[in-house]
Amino acid sequence: MIDPLKAFMQANALSPSAFAPGSRYHGLDTAQWVQPDGELITYVRRRFIPAPENFATIQEHQVVEGDRLDNLAATYIGDPQQYWGLCDGNGAIRPNELTETIGKRLRITLPEGVPGGSDV
Repeated sequence: MIDPLKAFMQANALSPSAFAPGSRYHGLDTAQWVQPDGELITYVRRRFIPAPENFATIQEHQVVEGDRLDNLAATYIGDPQQYWGLCDGNGAIRPNELTETIGKRLRITLPEGVPGGSDV
């Protein structure tokens, strides 16, 4: 079975502008690798998670039973697809780690590098 994402990336030889401005991958470089059989693989280079101290806290959310990161992003950021912004602001590599512990306090932050907030 052909991987649709792989096929799309290879067919379009993706450039950084291939991702929407709101995507966590926007602006990342791509690279190519040639497999031993000659197949060319195009991939997005690694994205490093920014340091949480690069984000200004505007408020906090205490995790309750049933919280989902996409719903929290919709509530606090206005877009469920921006859940990764909550991950970045809290230094999370795995998105689920943010909501798996009831009572955990999540930082709701401004985008990286935007000054302001209370840094509660």
